[in-house]
Amino acid sequence: MLRLGVGIVFVMWTVDKFINPEHAAAVFAKFYNVQSLTTGLAYVVGGVQMLVVLAFLTGTLRTYSYAVILILHAISTFSSYKQYFDPWTYPHLLFFAAIPMLAACVTLWLLRDYDLFSVDGQRRKSHEAIVG
Repeated sequence: MLRLGVGIVFVMWTVDKFINPEHAAAVFAKFYNVQSLTTGLAYVVGGVQMLVVLAFLTGTLRTYSYAVILILHAISTFSSYKQYFDPWTYPHLLFFAAIPMLAACVTLWLLRDYDLFSVDGQRRKSHEAIVG
């Protein structure tokens, strides 16, 4: 459930890069100090991000896909630090939702070897059944 919940958020953020690349450019400019995110580059970033998100959602290459999602979300959460110091200005209160999601990402990464409802988990179960 944690992987699905985090994955849904990342899917929406990724799709946004394709549907509204101007919004992606504005986010990159404001929070990451990247002033030159073109539409084409937003599509490239979105494409790479979608590959990682699909790997994450399916539990493929868990060590890497979970780590990349954790790192991306940590960067996103910490780059928004100014909003946490002014929570009552709209829409800053919404940024606090990133904190429990970051905790979920950390939890998923720490427990990745126990996630049997994943492509990697099923491979491991099959291998263990064969080996004995």
